Amino acid sequence: MEAGSQSKTERINLRVQSSAKDLIMLAAGFEGKTVSNFILTSALKCAEKTVQDHQILALNAKDSKSFFEALSAPVRFNSKLTAALGEYDKRVIAK
Repeated sequence: MEAGSQSKTERINLRVQSSAKDLIMLAAGFEGKTVSNFILTSALKCAEKTVQDHQILALNAKDSKSFFEALSAPVRFNSKLTAALGEYDKRVIAK
């Protein structure tokens, strides 16, 4: 997501210690950005990484093979799975 490509209609306010503000102002100056733009681009970069870390599952070759073997194996209905499906049918109204 690019920081300046859309119209800005929302605000985020925060209070910081003066030492934090000074550091942010210095860093923004080094990058030739306004403080607001520096904070926004930094926060977006961190947010995108955090979302990616939680949405993407990376497996090594061995674990990947095990995962796909488990997916391709036929489902075996045991008593616990049957009970869970029955409980689901009782609790979920809209399907």
